[in-house]
Amino acid sequence: MTFLSRWQPQLLSALRIMAGLLLLQHGTAKHLGFPVGPMNDVATFSLGGIAGLLELVGGALLVLGLATRPTAFVLSGLMAAAYFIAHAQRGFFPILNGGELAALYCFVFLYIAAAGPGPWSVDRLQRRD
Repeated sequence: MTFLSRWQPQLLSALRIMAGLLLLQHGTAKHLGFPVGPMNDVATFSLGGIAGLLELVGGALLVLGLATRPTAFVLSGLMAAAYFIAHAQRGFFPILNGGELAALYCFVFLYIAAAGPGPWSVDRLQRRD
């Protein structure tokens, strides 16, 4: 598919922005009560609350493309920990233990940490990439 190769840098930015927005929802649900759902009102200093703070701040940083590489690396570790703490104990297969999203986020964030933010980012504007 060489016809898409010229769009590779922009698609990297789109992947970063969408992954950040999707992760941001977890943080806003846990700490801002939006959207309303089962993750609302998590205690701030519980494991879920700390994860929510990282999701909230890290998701916003990824959307902006600010401090992208270290943020994505930390979030990759967070998602690996979430998988092993909350999902792996329920069984081996991610589709059965509910951990496929955490596993996917883990590797998407690891890729972003290695590849950088792409052209649509504050990091690129500040020439920190």
